Amino acid sequence: MNANRKSEAGAAQARRVFVNDPDNLSGALKAIGGSRSDHWNHILGNQTAGSLWTKHSDDETRNRQYNAAVAGLVGIGPRDELEGMIAAQLIASHNAAMECYRRAMLTEQSFEGRRENLHQANKLSRTYAVLVDALNRHRGKGQQKVTVEHVHIHAGGQAVVGMVETRGVGGPQKSEDQPYAKQITHASEQTLWSTDKKRQPVPIACDAERPVQTARGKVSRSTEGQ
Repeated sequence: MNANRKSEAGAAQARRVFVNDPDNLSGALKAIGGSRSDHWNHILGNQTAGSLWTKHSDDETRNRQYNAAVAGLVGIGPRDELEGMIAAQLIASHNAAMECYRRAMLTEQSFEGRRENLHQANKLSRTYAVLVDALNRHRGKGQQKVTVEHVHIHAGGQAVVGMVETRGVGGPQKSEDQPYAKQITHASEQTLWSTDKKRQPVPIACDAERPVQTARGKVSRSTEGQ
């Protein structure tokens, strides 16, 4: 009875989590997982290495694969835990896609097997692109602001300038934020001069509706019935 209690107490002690452990928060492996917690960085590195296909690799090849995976994480340079997870999934999806491409190209591969492997490789490549986009948005690369100017020269030398602002990926966009949307005011209607001596102004023809003027000529009435 006492032995069982001691074993349970020992197991509970082993399951305790020390969040503020100074030895854990040294950040010596932060370049791998982006965290100050070396427990996190160590586990993330092992997860990335475990996603590799190493069944037919000898010890030397396997070590090169593990070192290459860790080097890939360091190259991506995660700055926090979220970027560390995205980086690990980037490595995993890339290697899985390349393995599917490799299997599709085997000479003894059947047509159905080649098609299925290429289909899975295509899905993995799309996942990889989505992860890259998510990483860029998290780092702020998808929030670039672009200003486009439209200059229109109207009759008489008047110029109207419209400013258009477009935002990067992420978040709904308003109609005025859509790319190449024009926010331009219209110039006032101008007149053309007629050739008679009185030089009466004649309005430029446009699509606007105009009131119909009454005829000035006299219309004779019929005398029937009088």
